Amino acid sequence: MSGSARAAVLRDAIGLGVAVGLYGVAFGAAADAAGLDPWQALAMSLLMFTGASQFALVGVLGAGGGAAAAVGSALLLGTRNTVYGVRLSPLLAPRGTVRRLGTAHWVIDETTALAVAAPDRGLARLAFLAGGSSIYVVWNATTLVGALGAAALGETAQAALDAVVPAAFLALLWPRLRAGAEEPAVARRVALGGAAVALALTPFVPPGVQVVTAVVAVALAGRPRPQERGAA
Repeated sequence: MSGSARAAVLRDAIGLGVAVGLYGVAFGAAADAAGLDPWQALAMSLLMFTGASQFALVGVLGAGGGAAAAVGSALLLGTRNTVYGVRLSPLLAPRGTVRRLGTAHWVIDETTALAVAAPDRGLARLAFLAGGSSIYVVWNATTLVGALGAAALGETAQAALDAVVPAAFLALLWPRLRAGAEEPAVARRVALGGAAVALALTPFVPPGVQVVTAVVAVALAGRPRPQERGAA
């Protein structure tokens, strides 16, 4: 593990963590609009720590839905983390019950992307821990800020926050798509297939459901062909 590779992983992980964590302001504001007090919003961020599910829950509550519908929506969106966990378990290989529980709590879109993008197992663990810790700290701090200062958060600030997470993901994904022959073609098919599935479903399903259904791109992409394995 070279020093430059380690520094690059830490830079990407912490940078993405801060960018994503800032979006907690929007969640705190949404929780306030749904009728939750700041401490309820903070408890959700501390204990759930999966943004799509949190937004789904407060969105249903804010629209007048019942608790069962809100929890059901949150659980539906949370199922994708199970898929991520299956992928990350052999890569991170946490030992002991406490470490496994802690690792599972931080399995989200961003930490999965960071770990899978790392060039080796050691750097994958570093990326997961650095990204997970930075997102967790910033997300919870900004959740409280958003819940306490929801009235001061205007539409312009909301729109700016909406652009942060997609931009951060694109910055992480773009080098993988440009990797050419050095990157297994199956990885590019998964990325492009997932994007196509999500875009096709966006007009017809509630926000966040596209992320769950986009996992079918893994099956559509197929297994690497022999020549792809050789090029990997």
